[in-house]
Amino acid sequence: MKKILLSSIIVIIGITFIGRLSYLQIFRSTPNQILEDSAIKAIYDYPERGYIYDRNGELLVANQPAYDVMVIPREVRPLDTLEFCSLLGIDKPRFKEQLRKARVYSPRLPSVLVPQLSKEDYARLQEKMRKYEGFYIQKRSLRYYASHSGANVLGYISEVNESDIRKNPYYKQGELTGRTGIEKQYEEVLRGVKGVKFIQKDRFNRLIGPYKEGILDTLPEQGKEILVTLDKELQEYGERLMNGKRGGIVAIEPGSGEILALISGPTYDPALLVGRERSKNYSKLHYDTISKPTWDRALLAQPSPGSPFKTLNALIALQEDVIKPETTIRCYNGFYVGNKKRGCHCGGGLRNMNSGIYKSCNAYFAGTFRKLYDKYPTTDEGMDVWEKHIKSFGLGDYLGYDLPTGRKGRVPDKSYYDRVYGDNRWASSFIISNAIGQGEVAATPIQLANMTAAIANRGYYYTPHIIKKIAGEPVNDPRYTTPNYTTIDKKHFGPVVQGMADVYTKGTAKWLQIPGIDIAGKTGTVENFTKIDGVRTQLTDHSIFVAFAPVDNPEIALAVYIEHGYYGARYAGHIASLLIEKYLKGEITRTDLEKRMLEKTLEAEYAKPYSGEEFKINEYVW
Repeated sequence: MKKILLSSIIVIIGITFIGRLSYLQIFRSTPNQILEDSAIKAIYDYPERGYIYDRNGELLVANQPAYDVMVIPREVRPLDTLEFCSLLGIDKPRFKEQLRKARVYSPRLPSVLVPQLSKEDYARLQEKMRKYEGFYIQKRSLRYYASHSGANVLGYISEVNESDIRKNPYYKQGELTGRTGIEKQYEEVLRGVKGVKFIQKDRFNRLIGPYKEGILDTLPEQGKEILVTLDKELQEYGERLMNGKRGGIVAIEPGSGEILALISGPTYDPALLVGRERSKNYSKLHYDTISKPTWDRALLAQPSPGSPFKTLNALIALQEDVIKPETTIRCYNGFYVGNKKRGCHCGGGLRNMNSGIYKSCNAYFAGTFRKLYDKYPTTDEGMDVWEKHIKSFGLGDYLGYDLPTGRKGRVPDKSYYDRVYGDNRWASSFIISNAIGQGEVAATPIQLANMTAAIANRGYYYTPHIIKKIAGEPVNDPRYTTPNYTTIDKKHFGPVVQGMADVYTKGTAKWLQIPGIDIAGKTGTVENFTKIDGVRTQLTDHSIFVAFAPVDNPEIALAVYIEHGYYGARYAGHIASLLIEKYLKGEITRTDLEKRMLEKTLEAEYAKPYSGEEFKINEYVW
C-alpha cells in the first residue's frame, strides 16, 4: 500500500511539473507575460512617426534621429557616478532621482534615464557605454519642423506620464505621444506600431539569443503620413501679419469645410519643444500668463462677435417675415438701452437692410431685433425662435471639428435670462445688445469663420476639419462631407450678401478693396472690459472682421479677431484683405496694407493695464 501511495505521489508530482512546463512553454507566451520574466529581455524597435504635409504636398513635419540613454535598474552594477554624469551632461542629484524613478516603475524593465541625446553626444558616449552595466543607448526619432509656423495647430509630442500609461497599456515609460493639435488628434495614425524582439538570457544574465527562435518577435509598422488641409504659405503669411498682435485667425474653404489656416497670436517656433531643452522651453511658454503663447485663441477665445453678428439677425428677420429688404428704420444717431443711449457712427437717417449692413447701423438692427420679438405673444417664444436660428449656423456648439481643443461659445436662451431677471420679467429691450453682437452672445474665431462660410454658401456649411488624406487615401468621413443646413431659406441670403459686398465698395471697409477680387465682408468693433484692482475697467476695443471671396464663387471664408485692435477695419480688416489676396492671387498688390500690418504692433496697448496709461475707448460700437 505504501509503495502504491509513494508511486502515486511521484506520478502526480511529475504530471504537475510537466503541466507547468507545458503551460510556461506553450500558453504563457503572450508579450505582456514575457515582459515579467527576468530571464527574457525585450528590445523595442520604434518606427518613424508619420510625416505631415500641407494640402499642396509641402512638408510640414518630418523626423530627425535622437538617442535615449536607457537603464534596467536590477542590472546596474557599481560605477563611477561622477564620470558617468559628466558624460551624460547631468548632475549627480538628477542621476539619482532618475534612477529612483526607474526602480519605482520597474526594476526589471527599461526606463529612460536621459532622453534625446544629440548625434554628437551619442558618438562620444557610445564608445564608453560598455563600462556601465545596466545602461544602453536606444535610437528613436524626434520631430523636425520644415516651417517655423503652425505650432498651435500642429501640436507637439512629449514623454508619456503615469496617467497616460494607465489609460493606454500600449505605452511604456519613456515613450512619446502627441500632446496637442494634429499630433494628439491623429496620434494612433502617426505613431505607427512599435516592434519588439525577445532575447533569452542565461543564469549569468548574459544574452544568449532570440527567445523561442524569434517566433514572438514583431516588426515595427511605420507611422502613416497624413496630408492636412492647411495651406503652408497662407499659414506662414498670416503669422507674419500677426507680429506684435494677440488674437486668432481661421480661414476655411466654404465648399468643403477644409481649414486653410488656423492662426493664434502670439505664437512660437514649434522646434522649441523638441530635444533636451523642450522642458525648459515649455515651462517658459506655459507660464507666460500675460501673452499666453500656448493658448490657442483661434479655438478658445470667446469674445462677443460684434457687428458681424448683425448679418445673422438680418437673415432671421427675413426668414420670420418681420421685415423686407426695403423696410426702413430711422436712426437717430443711436438707440436706447433702458435710459442709456448707445451711439451709432452711420450718420443717422433712414436705413434699409443694405445700408444698415454696409454702414453698420446699430439703430437699424436694434429696431429689427425688436420687430422679431414683437411678432410673438411672449418673449419666451421669440427667444426660442431666435435661438434655434442662431444655433443652426454652428454657434453655441463645439462644431465637431477634428482638433482636440475648443470652446462652445455662448448663445443665451430663455432659461439664462430667467435666472438673471426672473421668469416673465424681461423683454426684448433687456437683451437688445444681442442685436449688434454684444450683450451675452459669445463666439470663437472658428465659429465666426464657419458662420461666414455658411453665408458664403447661401445657407449651409460643412463641418470644419483639418485632415485631408491618410497614407495617400482621401478621407471621406461623412461627418465632413455631409452639408449642415441652416434654418434660413436660400432666397434670403441675396440681400445680406449684397450688403456685405457693399461694405467693401462703399461701406466701412471701402479703403480695404483688393484690385480684381470681389469681397464680401463685415467689420466689427467689440467692447472690451477687465478688472484692474477690483474695478471693472473698459479697455481698448477688440477688432473683428469676417469676409469671403469671390462673392459669387467663394473659395475662402475667414474670421480675424485682434485683441485691443480698435475698430473692425483698422487691424482685423487689413489682415483679412491681405490673406484673401495672398490665397487667391499668390502675391500682394496692396503693399500699403501689408507694410502697415508687418510694421505696426499693439504691444503698447497690451502694456496699458500694467502701466496705467489711458485706453482708447471707441464711442460707437460698429
